[in-house]
Amino acid sequence: MTVLLQVDFSMPAEMLGDNLSKSAVSLAESINNEPGFISKIWTENLQTEEAGGIYLFTDRESAERYWEMHQKRIASFGVKSANCKIFDINLPLTKITHGQVE
Repeated sequence: MTVLLQVDFSMPAEMLGDNLSKSAVSLAESINNEPGFISKIWTENLQTEEAGGIYLFTDRESAERYWEMHQKRIASFGVKSANCKIFDINLPLTKITHGQVE
């Protein structure tokens, strides 16, 4: 069953926007190779200095495995604390509201 992984963490505003778009290309490309990965929406808020993403994975195990690895990766970037939530997706209602999860 497709699951959603929601991640957010603090990141200085000067590292976001165009700077992140340029510096994270190889990271973005590598995410495509993760087992069970479907897609990611990159999120950022310059005013609150937060970044993260909304990921879709084919199954909970893949999402949990990715999160375990990703925590270590973002810690190496200087992130001290990150939030993570994993949700099951209600496909019948999501399809009605044009959600693209497959």
